[in-house]
Amino acid sequence: MKHVRITSRLVALMVVALVGAGACAFDPQAGGGGGGGAAPEGAAEQSTGASGTPGPDQRGRPAPTAPTRTPTPKPTRSATPKPTRSTPPAPAPSTAAPAAGCPQGEHQRAVETYLARLGGFGPVTVDGRQSAADCAAIKKFQRRYGIRPVQGRAGPTTYDVAQRLATTDPARCKAGTGTTFCVDLTRQTVWAVRGGKVIMAPTVTRTGMSGYRTPAGTYTVNYRNPKEWSDPYEVWLPYWQHFTQGMGFHETTTYLHEKSIGSHGCVNLLHTDAVRMWELGKVGTRVVLIGRRPGT
Repeated sequence: MKHVRITSRLVALMVVALVGAGACAFDPQAGGGGGGGAAPEGAAEQSTGASGTPGPDQRGRPAPTAPTRTPTPKPTRSATPKPTRSTPPAPAPSTAAPAAGCPQGEHQRAVETYLARLGGFGPVTVDGRQSAADCAAIKKFQRRYGIRPVQGRAGPTTYDVAQRLATTDPARCKAGTGTTFCVDLTRQTVWAVRGGKVIMAPTVTRTGMSGYRTPAGTYTVNYRNPKEWSDPYEVWLPYWQHFTQGMGFHETTTYLHEKSIGSHGCVNLLHTDAVRMWELGKVGTRVVLIGRRPGT
């Protein structure tokens, strides 16, 4: 019997550790953010107070108190107030949004020009003045490319992204007859071509930072995994498509437009774009990278 009890205790202490394979990582300072690890067990309950510290009754030591008797108050006779003439309150200051719907940024005319060139975001008037239509188009553009905050203002990030996309030339990518993933490292954009036709329009990316430069060249997707684990950096890489030297395409959950940081060589994507490229790609998909990321 002693032998059985000792064996049971040893079995109860065993832990199975599962360690995946992986290569590239998310950006530095990601705080462990990746494809999304599981939340700590009981986190939701704690946030709603379901796992809070038990009170006296929960500890099994109720502290009953004797009921008290409140004396009934005697009725009093009060004078009837005389009617008075009141002045209507002054109207509160208006908090309504301006007619245009959102503030005007310092790059208003340039953003209007690029959005008109790109198309697909609604009507814009290239006059350098904010309007309700311009506001709606800029907000739609900001939502599509993960720019925060979404307020319709033509600020530096909106200007930078619009310029990079509007000046990307898909024809510079020497694609084959099948599906090709193209990356413009200079403009930090990515798109897909099949049979000479663009099947995924240029979108934003962020590649290797200084010291981890993503190399230009022609490669092939040789391994795919919907959720790859990176051993050296201990993060998840959703929609992983590897093409060379531990580098591949994958979704990043960090803010893609923080340009002071970057990947360790991988091609970081917004969620929508990572999913779309996963649907279009397969083992054998051609990958063409041109240019060089500034500062690397």
